[in-house]
Amino acid sequence: MSLTVDDFDFHLPPELIAQHPAAKRTGSRLLHVCGQQAFDRQFENLPALLKAGDLLVFNDARVIKARFFGCKETGGLVEVMLERIVDATHAICQIRASKAPKPGSRMILGDAFEVCMTGRAGTDGDFFALELVDASGDFWELAEQYGKLPLPPYIEHPAEGADETRYQTVYAREPGAVAAPTAGLHFDEAMLERLRAQGVNTAFLTLHVGAGTYRPMRVEKIADHRMHSERFEIPQATAEAIAATRAAGGRVIAVGTTSLRALESAGNDDGTVRVGGAETSIFITPGYRFKVVDRLITNFHLPKSTLLMLVSAFAGYDAIRTAYAHAVAERYRFFSYGDAMLLERVD
Repeated sequence: MSLTVDDFDFHLPPELIAQHPAAKRTGSRLLHVCGQQAFDRQFENLPALLKAGDLLVFNDARVIKARFFGCKETGGLVEVMLERIVDATHAICQIRASKAPKPGSRMILGDAFEVCMTGRAGTDGDFFALELVDASGDFWELAEQYGKLPLPPYIEHPAEGADETRYQTVYAREPGAVAAPTAGLHFDEAMLERLRAQGVNTAFLTLHVGAGTYRPMRVEKIADHRMHSERFEIPQATAEAIAATRAAGGRVIAVGTTSLRALESAGNDDGTVRVGGAETSIFITPGYRFKVVDRLITNFHLPKSTLLMLVSAFAGYDAIRTAYAHAVAERYRFFSYGDAMLLERVD
């Protein structure tokens, strides 16, 4: 069927958008979706839903301080959100200003350093390329020193001290993401230890989430949408763990849509994955045939979003519509700081 963006709309009362995380990481609720059935559970009871030999695959990307405030040469105010640091002196970003800067124009960011906008970037030219004017600088160090934590646009408070910890997973290692892989925010060290003790295995990959994840779709038919590209890396140890899980009859469980997108992008028809780094612009919609992932742990997603389309492909369009209606009725908390879902794949 020819699906439109409106087919993935739903009514969400604004008060259900979580503005702060639960008091403890594992304190969220968990909606377990099995076909047309949905079971209300607590996230701390997740181990009871897993078995020895299962493999949890986590995204170990670390969020960088990617938001900057500054001014143009003319004095106009700008807000810059890094999409990706290309190298020490080059980055791709979004820019919010009264007028978009022209190529060659300069900006002072964080009252500290100067950048030059060198041109448009991205598949649709909707990002900007930046270059440090002082070549002795380093975007990684400048972001850490002068940037602000980039909380999602639907979180209304500025980043606070608690966000510095709670908007990172406990296993975050590889800096470069500008949005957290939020399904992993529910895990703490004690939960990970419980899972390992009962024979549930863990593996890691890296996909650096870009700010493009929040950009609204500008098409009517989803077949016309072009996804932004993101970089991912699959280590040898993770590929071996997936192959061993497959051989032993275990289940591969992606923690978050970012892990799922990386695994499916690197997936082979036999359910194994290719080792190494690559770019992915995979756009998963109903009708997609999953090769690697058997179950998915994820948060609730925005109306009309590509991620809502992804989970509809994974668990079934009707099942997700029913589950989301149930979640709204039962006052689940939505989005990055909200509650979680455990989805069973439908074939």
